[in-house]
Order: sequence, then C-alpha cells, then structure tokens
Amino acid sequence: MDISLDLSFFDLISHASLVVKLVMVLLTVVSLTSWYWIFRKSFTIHSARTNTEKFEREFWSGGDLGSLYQSAAARRNRTGALERVFEAGFREFAKLRGQKSLDPSTVIDGVRRAMRATYQREIDDLESHLAFLASVGSVSPYVGLFGTVWGIMHAFRSLANVSSATLAAVAPGIAEALVATAIGLFAAIPAVVAYNRFAHDVDRLSVRFESFMEEFSNILQRQLK
Repeated sequence: MDISLDLSFFDLISHASLVVKLVMVLLTVVSLTSWYWIFRKSFTIHSARTNTEKFEREFWSGGDLGSLYQSAAARRNRTGALERVFEAGFREFAKLRGQKSLDPSTVIDGVRRAMRATYQREIDDLESHLAFLASVGSVSPYVGLFGTVWGIMHAFRSLANVSSATLAAVAPGIAEALVATAIGLFAAIPAVVAYNRFAHDVDRLSVRFESFMEEFSNILQRQLK
C-alpha cells in the first residue's frame, strides 16, 4: 500500500477544513497589519528620538530662547515632539508674562499646564497602535491553537468512516491543523518583540520630556525674578 503523502505547506493549507482556513486567513491579515505598524512605529519613534536629540543640543547650546521659539514656530509642521512641548510652554510664558496682575508662580503653573497638555498629546501619538501589537502578541497563539484543536477534531471525526485507522490516514489532518498554530506564533512573536521595544523607547522619551519640562520651568522661573 502506498502511504506516501504530500505534506507541503501550501497543500496542507489548501486541504484544511473551512474553519481552519478562516483562522489562517485571519491570522495572516493580523500578521500583515502588525508588520505594517511595526515598520511605521519604528520610523516614528526613531524620528522622535533623533529630533529630540537635535533640539536638546540646540536648546542647551546657550542660544536665545526667543529666537529658538521663533524658529520652532516658523517650521511648526516639521518640528519634533520635544520642540512642540517647548513651543507650547514658551508661547504660554510670553502671553502670561505680559499680564502684570499675575505673580510668578501663577505664570509658571500656566506654562507647566501648557507643556503638560502638549506632552500628553505627543506621548499618546507615540503610543498609538502599541495596544494593537500587544493584543496580537497575546491573542494570536490562542487563535492559532483554536484552529489546531478544531482541525484535529475534524481529522479524528473523519476516521469514523475509515475501516482501519493508520498514521497515514490521520497525519495529514493533524499536520493541517498544526499549521494554524505555526501561523499564530509567526504573528505573535514579532508583535511581542516590537511592543516591548517600542514601549521601552517611548518610556525613555517620556522621561526625557518630563526632565526637560522641569528644567525649562526652572529657567523661566529664574527669568521672572
């Protein structure tokens, strides 16, 4: 008896049951979407880090803050996250400083609130779609496992119509089912690695932004004395 089987990857997919095929399609779409956001977020976070380092060098070079603000305001659409935080703070500072009825502590509180609001928007933008990557990393293996369990159940049910159950009869069905788990892991592993990396990078940028806001507030407070 010829028990040779064609267990190539594409044949396993084509012969899988409908439910397993749907699971594979879902995982493939999710995987492609996660890779899209991995590349997008990688570029975005790298750009944010580069712009932050560039602006910090300009800020601490000892130049005039007014000139630095005018430069940031002139190219608002091309500035980095930290530069936009600085711009919001200095704009509020210039507006409140002209009101003679306000004491210095009130002015600084207003500056900090303006910077905090811009800071929160920038961090939210950097963190956008990270939750999607986290969900892909945590859920995809279970979706793949569901496809595998369903495929194995289907394979064993098909044995009911076979007079003698052999490895040759059950192996294709089990192999087809295991492909779902493989695709689930293929979707999950890069998403988990990317999420951990991006979350770490965003946390580091967040610390740098908060440190800058405190130092900048102290500089402005000294100018009010």
